[in-house]
Amino acid sequence: MTVDSSKTLAAFKEAQKNPVTDPLFASLLAKSSFSQPGSAISGLNFYDLEPGAKLLYPVLTPLRNEIPRVSSRGGIQANWRAVTGVNTGSVRAGISAGNRGGLIAVTTQDYVAVYKGIGLEANVDFEAVYAGQGFDDLRSVAAQSLLESLMVQEEQIILGGNSGLALGTTPTPTLVASASGGSIATSTQSVICVALTLDGFINGTVAGGISAQITRTNADASSDTFGGGAAKKSTNATVSITGPTGSVAATVAQVRGAVGYAWFWGTAGSEVLGAITSINSVGIVAAAAGTQTAASLGTADNSQNALVFDGLLTQSFNSSLNAYFAAQPTGTAGTGTPLTADNEGGIIEFDTALKAFWDNYRLSPTAIYVSSQEMLNLHKKILTGGATTAARFVFSADQGAVLGGMMVRSYLNKFSLSGATEIPIRLHPNMPPGTVLFFTKTLPYPLSNVPNTVQIRTRSEYYQIEWPFRARRYEYGVYADEVLQNYAPFAFGTITNIGNG
Repeated sequence: MTVDSSKTLAAFKEAQKNPVTDPLFASLLAKSSFSQPGSAISGLNFYDLEPGAKLLYPVLTPLRNEIPRVSSRGGIQANWRAVTGVNTGSVRAGISAGNRGGLIAVTTQDYVAVYKGIGLEANVDFEAVYAGQGFDDLRSVAAQSLLESLMVQEEQIILGGNSGLALGTTPTPTLVASASGGSIATSTQSVICVALTLDGFINGTVAGGISAQITRTNADASSDTFGGGAAKKSTNATVSITGPTGSVAATVAQVRGAVGYAWFWGTAGSEVLGAITSINSVGIVAAAAGTQTAASLGTADNSQNALVFDGLLTQSFNSSLNAYFAAQPTGTAGTGTPLTADNEGGIIEFDTALKAFWDNYRLSPTAIYVSSQEMLNLHKKILTGGATTAARFVFSADQGAVLGGMMVRSYLNKFSLSGATEIPIRLHPNMPPGTVLFFTKTLPYPLSNVPNTVQIRTRSEYYQIEWPFRARRYEYGVYADEVLQNYAPFAFGTITNIGNG
C-alpha cells in the first residue's frame, strides 16, 4: 500500500480547522488530558516520601548519663559497711609524760540495696515488616525505641523511684471559705487530699486522674500489681460557702516524701478530682473539672512500688539516711512560699542548705537539679535581687551581632574549704515544680575508699531478647537488672514545697 504523505498532511490540516461537534467525542478528549491532582494520594502523582522514619521524641537522661555504672558479683542485693564517725566522743589528744592517750569511739553502719529488674516490650507483625520494606527496618526501629524508652523510664526511677518510703495517710485538709474570689454557689463543699510521689505526680492529670493500685497485664499474659504513687486519701473536710461567687482556701500538713498533692472536692461522698498541685495547698474557685472520684481510689496507701529501687529524691526524703531536707512553709493557699532572694545575688534557702552540708559533713554538692519553673524563678531572684546585688557579667559579641537575654548557670557556694565554689544549676526533664535536688558526685575525703558517691550497680547490663514465635509477629524485650547504690546519702538533699514566684 502506497501512502501519499502530502495528502495525509493536508487532511490533518483541514481537520484541525474544524471544531469537534460530536459531544461524546469531545468528552472523551477532555478525559484523556491530565492536570496536577489536589491531593498527594490521588491521581498519577509521585509520592515524595523520604525513606526512614524520623524519631521525633526526646531521650533526656542526665542522671543516667552522669552516674557511673559498675558490675556486681551476683547475689540478691548490694551490701556494704561504712565507718561513719571517728572519735565521736571528741577525746582530747594531749597526753602526759610516759602515758598512753585516750581511747576513741568509732561508729559504723551497714547498708543494703536490693537489685531490681527493669524492662519493656514491643512487637512487630509480619505484615508490618512486609509493608515497611524499602522505607525502614521496622524490627530495628522497634529495638531502638525499646532501649530508649527503657532509658527514659530508668531516669525517672533514678530520680524518684519509691519502693521503701510509705507516705501513709494524707492529713485531713484545713478549709477556709470565702464569699468572693470564685464562682461556687451557696453549698457545703467536701474536700479530700491525696499526697503523691514523683511517679504519681508526673503520671497524674486532672483529665485522666491519678493512679492508686495498678494491675498490669504483661506481654507473657502474667500480671503485676504495684502502687501508682498515691498515698492513702485523707478524711474529708467540709465547709459551708455563701455563693454565688464563693471560693475555698484548702491546705494540708506537708507529707515528707510527697512532691505533689491531688485535690478532690464536691458533695460529700461524690468528691471529684479538680487540681494537682506541687505545693500543699490549693485555691478552689469553681466546680471540679475532672471525672475521677475520690471513692474510686479505695482506702489503701499505694505510694510504694516494690518493683523498683529507691531513687535520689526518695533517699533524700528518708530521714534515716541523714540527707538534707527542707520544706517551704505553707504560706497563702494556692500560692505557697517561694524561694527568698537575699538581695545580694543569692538565695537564702540555698545558702542555708550549703551551710548545713559544710557544718555537718564538710562537703559541697557538685550540681543542683531544678525544674523549668525553679530555673526561671532563680534567674529572676538572682539577677533582680536589688540595688546591692553583686554579680559578674561576661559579654561577648560578634561583629554585627548582639545577643539578648541572660542565664544563671551556676550558684556560688560560700561554704567551701577551697574558697568560693561554683555549683552548676541543671535543668532536669522529670524534676517536679517546687522541688530542688542537691547532687554530689565525689566526696572530698582523702582515702575514703569511695570512688563514686553514687553508682548504678548492675547484675546485668542492658540486654535484648527476641522471643520465640507465638504468632506471626516478632516479639522483643529490652531489660536490665540493677540498683542505685548510694555510699553517702548525707551528701544529697532536697528542698520541697516551693511556691511559684
